[in-house]
Amino acid sequence: MGVGRFAYTPLLPMMREEGLLTVSDGSLIASIHFLGYWMGAIIAAKVPLAPRTLLRATVLICGVATLGMGLVENIAAIAGLRWVVGICSAWVLVLVGNFIVRTLADAGRSDCQGIVFSGVGGGIALVGLACLAFMVAGIDSVTSWRIAGMVSLVIAAVLCFALGPEFPLVRTKQTKRGDGRRPLIWPMLVSYGVAGMGYIIPATYLPLMAREMVSDPLIFGWSWPLFGAAAFASTLVAARFRKRYSDRSIWATCQLVMAMGIILPVLFPHIIGIALSGLLVGGTFMIVTMAGVQEAHRVAPQADAIRHIAAMTTAFATGQMIGPIVAGSVYAVSKSFDAILIASAAAVAATAALIVCFTSPKEPSCDETLSQ
Repeated sequence: MGVGRFAYTPLLPMMREEGLLTVSDGSLIASIHFLGYWMGAIIAAKVPLAPRTLLRATVLICGVATLGMGLVENIAAIAGLRWVVGICSAWVLVLVGNFIVRTLADAGRSDCQGIVFSGVGGGIALVGLACLAFMVAGIDSVTSWRIAGMVSLVIAAVLCFALGPEFPLVRTKQTKRGDGRRPLIWPMLVSYGVAGMGYIIPATYLPLMAREMVSDPLIFGWSWPLFGAAAFASTLVAARFRKRYSDRSIWATCQLVMAMGIILPVLFPHIIGIALSGLLVGGTFMIVTMAGVQEAHRVAPQADAIRHIAAMTTAFATGQMIGPIVAGSVYAVSKSFDAILIASAAAVAATAALIVCFTSPKEPSCDETLSQ
């Protein structure tokens, strides 16, 4: 998922330099990708396939679509492939967020949830380092996509044979309206959606901003591997904090830190500011993702949890879809991302208060609810 979703970010500057895409084209394609993510999240709980079958199909399709990016040059075809990867990515998150989190909690191993969610950051770091090597070696974006796609397919094929019993062989029965269903928590959905909008702007354009400051790939090329490394380590560290703090407290704190990271390139327009931005945003967005999934499990009955996770993922995807469109439009007019970075940082910081305001000290923790 990390490679499929985020290889586009470090490869966008290469595609732009090679004349394959403009910034406007790149923004539109990014938004179409997140439209797919949004659509996938909406229907994830309703797909009439067994969870194990669906997960196997999605990771394989994600690998094929990533490989396909190196086989087409038409903008419509590129957008279509990114749309497909978006759908598959949402299904992966909803499936893993529901079944893996539940299985670990039932086994008394909730401390391992951070390891599971670190995989996305690992994929980002891997593809970031690979793209750095590609740029230094003079490998073009087309070949880079093909290599990333083939690696993804190999990993997906291995994964298809390695899935355990945590993913059922039959479709899970969903609760009917009014039958054990908990209403969606809108302040959580709004906060989650704004976090998606805020993080996706640096997550889409950080290498591009770095490239505009420094032309040497050995310098600007490190912005994305740092982002991925921070995402990888963040969920592992967050698992330790969950022993002392609630998921919502961690979530709200991470949104404030994320807001600082989003606005850093404006306050400190230097390659060091870009690197620090990557560390702060990369080091928080997966914790927010993980905390949102854990909160969905806490507030919803077991059979209704997947609907809440799908709703949270849909809100996140809505923010991700809006972010690149607005950022691309602002850049087309001002040739700068400053205005949208300031606005999104303010929104992310403001909605952190929503999470705190709707937290009660008497609410059970995610682990306590899951164990019940």
